[in-house]
Amino acid sequence: MKKIMILIIAVAFITSCKKSTLELVNPNQITTATYWKTETDVLSSLGATYGLLRDVNGGFYGVRGVELSNGRGDDFFIRNDVASLYQLSTFTNTPDNGPANDLFNDCYRAIFRANQILENVGKIPGLSDQSKVAYTAEAKFLRGLNYYILVINFGDVPMHLKVPITKDDYFVAKSPEADVWKQVKQDLTDAAAGLPLTYPAQWIGRATKGAALGFLGKAEVYTKDWANAETTLKQLTTSPFNYQLMPNYGDNFIATKKNNQESVFEIQLADVGGTNPWSGENANEALGVTNAQEFAPSEVAGWFEISFTDKLFNEFQKEKTLSNAIDPRMFATMIWNYPGATFYNQPFSNFKLIFGYSSLVKKYQNYMQNNEITGASGVSDYTSSNNERALRYADVLLLLTESLTMEGKVTEAYPYLKQIRDRAQLAALPAGFSQDQMMAEIRHQRMIEFARENQRFYDLKRWGLLKQEITNSDKVGKQFYVPGKHDLFPIPQSEINANPKMTQNPNW
Repeated sequence: MKKIMILIIAVAFITSCKKSTLELVNPNQITTATYWKTETDVLSSLGATYGLLRDVNGGFYGVRGVELSNGRGDDFFIRNDVASLYQLSTFTNTPDNGPANDLFNDCYRAIFRANQILENVGKIPGLSDQSKVAYTAEAKFLRGLNYYILVINFGDVPMHLKVPITKDDYFVAKSPEADVWKQVKQDLTDAAAGLPLTYPAQWIGRATKGAALGFLGKAEVYTKDWANAETTLKQLTTSPFNYQLMPNYGDNFIATKKNNQESVFEIQLADVGGTNPWSGENANEALGVTNAQEFAPSEVAGWFEISFTDKLFNEFQKEKTLSNAIDPRMFATMIWNYPGATFYNQPFSNFKLIFGYSSLVKKYQNYMQNNEITGASGVSDYTSSNNERALRYADVLLLLTESLTMEGKVTEAYPYLKQIRDRAQLAALPAGFSQDQMMAEIRHQRMIEFARENQRFYDLKRWGLLKQEITNSDKVGKQFYVPGKHDLFPIPQSEINANPKMTQNPNW
């Protein structure tokens, strides 16, 4: 009876109201019609799109992204604490693998957000034409970068270049890998044309013209478009750009040297915000990442999820410096039992090498602290303020060296490679290298220069050397690698189930 009375009163209230007084739009809910009103709305949307790059579950530069991108290489091993990561590292994963599926989904979330910016930035009242061009370019950079991440990991993928309007708009068939690469290059070309060279200090970390050209050159190298890669990457070596290698290689991977002269694009991280890095996109989310804590040994409150292989350990020692010392990059990348070795302010002998390998990861670790329990703010949230360097000038130099070499311009490649070797205090290369000799040197330098930087597996793949180098390694699970199958992740099973136009990758 009470429910009936409430219903009657409600009906009476509704019928007694005038039509003009009814509120048809929920004032507490943001919609496309109510959101895109100011420049602040555009900036907030860009920030939310950048944020997915470091997302703890699916961001390519967040902890799971760093693990899945490095874990399949011949230089890395992921232990079996997290089954889904161990499966990726040992090539025993299936199409329902959580981290790989999260990467796929986060990329499309970012693309969806970038498309919204592209379709609505022109509608903002009072926004200057110059600002519209710059924001459009920034959104295209983010869309192009996410398609780049998708294509190197999944191959053929659906392309969404507009915001879906109907349910059927979401169901898109895969585009061939070549077409995805074409879109990546177009987005990054457009971005480079509209992005500024620099930003005021308050906006440091946003995509610049240099970042767009850097990833464009990288895309051209991946597609063996050597001549265009040379043209693109050479721009970054001359005015108006002023990128330089840091004199000390290790300064690229510590929090106090973020956004330095070698940085082309960095993922901005800070131990601020909420205290839960795993909370998702809400007020509780920390703006740092847990990469360092997950990779640290248990003696300093780490989860010791990963280890370098001894193949990498030995690769560093193939060439000594001019003073007959170990390559300084080895000391910045890993820690092992050498005389006087200290880690987290204690002797290395205090640490156990439980995987059977010879070293622990030092690069990007907060090893100058006593442990990884707290970040810079002192809050026990396990987050790090140390930026992930998504693209360094060293990569530009080595990609340019490779482009020139593959064009047969080996002599012209020497000066760019020399900068890498000089910083490492290595002797000058003998003159007269053949193309094969120079490519062997490039492969060696890339392996040790970019260890733990989301590069090795993808380099081996584009060189056609995955089977050879994984087989010729001490990586746990190497026997399960299947050429052609494990070169790519499978399309998520949830996507196969939901999208009637979707097909699975070969061999899955």
